[in-house]
Amino acid sequence: MAKFIHIETSTKVCSVAISENGQLIDLLEESSDAYIHSERLTVFIEKIVKQNNWKLNEISAIVVTSGPGSYTGLRIGVSTAKGLCYALSVPLIAVNTLESIAFLAHKKHPESTICAMIDARRMEVFSTLFNSDLKIVKPLSADVLDEKTYEEFLPILVCGDGAAKTKELWSDRDLQIDESIVSSAAGQVEIAFEKFKNVDFEDVAYFEPKYLKDFVITPSKKKLF
Repeated sequence: MAKFIHIETSTKVCSVAISENGQLIDLLEESSDAYIHSERLTVFIEKIVKQNNWKLNEISAIVVTSGPGSYTGLRIGVSTAKGLCYALSVPLIAVNTLESIAFLAHKKHPESTICAMIDARRMEVFSTLFNSDLKIVKPLSADVLDEKTYEEFLPILVCGDGAAKTKELWSDRDLQIDESIVSSAAGQVEIAFEKFKNVDFEDVAYFEPKYLKDFVITPSKKKLF
């Protein structure tokens, strides 16, 4: 049995999930403009493990977002994940945030070309575009949105917390906007299971996520378990 704890902290959503053999078992998450990762992350992990009667010695791997995203949020998520890996002697699996958003979008809109976007303040976003087979057609980039951005890929489905910026700007375009699809640990589950089967693990000591933006929050003094 492959049992994973999943951590997603790249945006203002603090999200924790558990999965077994590529199936989502439970999910706890909260979104806040105050970026509550330092307050909620370890609480969510402890709560989700206990309420599902899991034992820590049953955990097969820890899964964490590799970004892109906000500096401090990613740092909190990755440091927590590394601490669990060391404590439990299990491997670390990293999943790209935009890939996990696109995976959730693909389940809901399987025929669409997907533009997964993360808000980077003002009119800036970090984005990757995927075709209907979830193959990358535009690699990760940081872009300032204007009337012509990504027009060569139309029609597209726009999702992620950067999608709201496109509503008025691209009102005359052939596209769909689904603001309900944002970063979530749930999007990591099947991707991580495939990586586990392929022994695609990170070096716990040296792994670093893609730090793209900074925000200020206070580190938690709460110890996990």
